[in-house]
Amino acid sequence: MLSVVIVAWNEEKNLPRAVSSVKKIADEIVVVVDEASTDDTLNIAKKLKCTVFSHPHTGIVEPMRNFSISKARGDWLLLLDADEEITSETATLIRKAIAKDEADYYRLPRKNLIFGKWIKSEHWWPDYVYRLFKKGHITWEDSVHSIPFTRGRGQDMPAKEDLAVVHHNYDTIAQFIDRQNRYSDFQAKELISQGYKFAWSDVVSKPSGEFLRQYFARKGYTQGLHGLALALLLAFSEVTLYLKLWQQSGFVPVEVRLGQLVTLAKEQQQEAKWWLYQARIDSSPWPVKLWWKLLRKLGH
Repeated sequence: MLSVVIVAWNEEKNLPRAVSSVKKIADEIVVVVDEASTDDTLNIAKKLKCTVFSHPHTGIVEPMRNFSISKARGDWLLLLDADEEITSETATLIRKAIAKDEADYYRLPRKNLIFGKWIKSEHWWPDYVYRLFKKGHITWEDSVHSIPFTRGRGQDMPAKEDLAVVHHNYDTIAQFIDRQNRYSDFQAKELISQGYKFAWSDVVSKPSGEFLRQYFARKGYTQGLHGLALALLLAFSEVTLYLKLWQQSGFVPVEVRLGQLVTLAKEQQQEAKWWLYQARIDSSPWPVKLWWKLLRKLGH
């Protein structure tokens, strides 16, 4: 028996699409609705003839996931967020995987649609997620973006577009900022619980590092303005996070010496320069790669 479990918070727009995509393969569809939902998500879930439960508001999805898993009756579970859907090809692959019974859990590739574009840079594609598993073989910690605990044999589904979970991730800038604002609240609490002590330099170095990671290391530059926008927005999320940590300290006055700031800026500039050369190396034909490598080595 396959149970599809879906968590939803203000998802009246997306929920019908998610449910429709799994109806042909699901023996049971469990929808857990966040009690803080202010739209018609709960009634829509009932009209779609799903098994519906409510869950207290936590602000993050992980506690709801564990709760929804506990309510499912199937020996196999397919976990979806309400803003996701599967293709007919993925549904066929899932049926075959369950019939073969060669693994206890599967990671599925996920296709992220952000601001109207399929983002194909590293980290965003194939963006493997743990979504198909036997009950009892996967659990999540109640923390933001936690990596699940797994037990038993695992396999990855092929990283092909027609076999991917389709994730309607961010439709607007406002949606992105709102979600990151919530995430940063939890991230700040986690860092404090781990003994983090605020340092003003983190307000500069952490966002800069995130931008370089997203735009260069993960090749966001291959995605045009979408890649640049995402790198900037994720860097801004780091600014927000570390300023919230300053806020948690009571906005304690901290002296920022100009010389220290200049030194820090130079360090970030050197790292950015290295990654700029690397991007040119990666995107150039073989003979030109050698030229850029030589220039980087010489420090130009």
